Amino acid sequence: TTFQVMDSDDQQRLIKKIHKEYGLDEDKWPAKKTQSFINQQKEQGRRAKDIGVERNPFTAQMITVYKRYEDMCETSALVDFTELLLRTYELLRDDDELRLHYQSRLNHILVDEFQDTNALQYAWLKLFVGENTHVMVVGDDDQSIYSWRGARVENIFAFEKDFPDVLVSRLEQNYRSTGNILGAANEVIHYNTNRMGKKLWTESNMGDKISIYQSQNEFDEARFVAHYINKCLQKGKNYDEIAILYRSNAQSRVLEEQLVKQQIPYRIYGGLRFFDRAEIKDALAYLRLVSNLNDDAAFERIINTPTRGIGMQTLDTVREFARANGVSMMSATKEITQTDRLSARAKVALEKFVELHQSCCQLVATQSLDIACDKIMQLSGLTSLYQNDKTDKGQAKLENLFELFNAIKQFTEQQPESKLTDFLSQVALDVGDATQQGASNGVQLMTLHAAKGLEFAIVFLLGLEEGLFPHKMSASDPERLEEERRLCYVGMTRAMQKLYLSYAETRRLYGQEVYQRPSRFLEEIPEKYLDPIKLGQSYDPYANRPMSSSYGGYPKKAVVAAKTSVTHHAADQSEANFHLGQRVRHPKFGEGVILNCEGDLSDGRVQVKFNEAGVKWLLSQYANLELL
Repeated sequence: TTFQVMDSDDQQRLIKKIHKEYGLDEDKWPAKKTQSFINQQKEQGRRAKDIGVERNPFTAQMITVYKRYEDMCETSALVDFTELLLRTYELLRDDDELRLHYQSRLNHILVDEFQDTNALQYAWLKLFVGENTHVMVVGDDDQSIYSWRGARVENIFAFEKDFPDVLVSRLEQNYRSTGNILGAANEVIHYNTNRMGKKLWTESNMGDKISIYQSQNEFDEARFVAHYINKCLQKGKNYDEIAILYRSNAQSRVLEEQLVKQQIPYRIYGGLRFFDRAEIKDALAYLRLVSNLNDDAAFERIINTPTRGIGMQTLDTVREFARANGVSMMSATKEITQTDRLSARAKVALEKFVELHQSCCQLVATQSLDIACDKIMQLSGLTSLYQNDKTDKGQAKLENLFELFNAIKQFTEQQPESKLTDFLSQVALDVGDATQQGASNGVQLMTLHAAKGLEFAIVFLLGLEEGLFPHKMSASDPERLEEERRLCYVGMTRAMQKLYLSYAETRRLYGQEVYQRPSRFLEEIPEKYLDPIKLGQSYDPYANRPMSSSYGGYPKKAVVAAKTSVTHHAADQSEANFHLGQRVRHPKFGEGVILNCEGDLSDGRVQVKFNEAGVKWLLSQYANLELL
């Protein structure tokens, strides 16, 4: 039987066709979300018929689409990537002769990076293992950071139960990092409850303490990084021995701007520079076409982004008209809608785009630049496109778009009389400078997810603030919060010799200055591993600014949100601070760890994840918890 393998784009196009067949509006039913649903079901080994009756209207509709998708793939002999895994699993599961053949053939099986396997891959493994098969898996549950891609850390815990006579060997000696870095990382990951447990050690010396810096804002943070990179270079380090890690891709913009200004070569590892990212290019193309009616490149980029029903045939007609009349494509679009050269549907679609362009021009002429740009992105549909994409990738694109608003806001504050053309010119210059700065031996900028498996002599881990790291999407979910902590552990252990941590007092989010709380992960690092960098000590970017005794040092109890009643002895109650991550014991529910605190002693509450009883909210006044 022959079949055709679909890539992700092909799969999405087929889903859009099904959505159209069912009359589903793309804004309310994004194809990407349906695609994610189908792939997740397949990764769990479930066909549409296996999911059962679903009362939730959204899920019920997803199941209907999934069934239609299966039928169309079957009719057209199409398979997606996840289908390859699922079909192989089903073949091994249902064909006894084939399964026994492979079980007898495979005497030894080794699985590396076992913590990154999904449910379907683990099911594969169990089918391949016969009576005489020796199986070995290698993995680190503390480095399981890809649940958003289907990886299940639970596979490591299940392995001991599913396979008899398992020998567990903990490889705890570390050959990379110094004692201080390992000690701090061990303390942080210790707060996770869903782990096998290990404690890394090294024969290396303790090394430098971890430097921690409280910056005023993200611009101060970027200046701090550039300053210490130059200090490292003076000590004989090379650019490519230094890495800057961050939780969100959007954080790179301010860093890139400062590195270019300081003439520090850099490159984005496993990604693109801020202004090279597709969503930013799309947004800038809208602004470019407002600024210059004759920008054909900008026109071609956005005419159908987001999709608005303008096909290639219609675009070819516009191109030919523009070429024949010696005008730009935007001008040609305005003129051609007055003729009968288009179908009624194409004509309406182009007329709507002309109206959109005119509205955008009106906004720039009447509103401040930052407000106008924000409204243009909403009118264009770009903002809602990424808001409706609930995947991690979609949310990252949305964060980048909001960071563009921050860049525009920053530019207008620095140059109040500036116009749109001035901003676009500045962007063009920044992009040109960044391109010249790019070098194979430059400082490495990357997200924490991209850093896994790498190592650097010197690491800067930035943005350790609640809502940013741990990410706001993970704060209320205990499992995702533990994955965020594992991500912090991975980031810290990338450093071989020196680790710098920083967090900001304020950070501009969505165009507004927001006061930030230090990350709970900082609270979990004992002071003995930390060396706070204070203003006036070794770095002072604001020589004329009034200094405070606390600025630059880490306020150790800043993360604590509530004072609640605790028990140190059965009958002796007193007031004390509950720390996020603090281990406690409850008379009924047993041992657990504090995930969240709200309010004060009289009317607050505390959220605890208990080892056996799960996650529970308790009234602070009656919590009756014993600190461990």
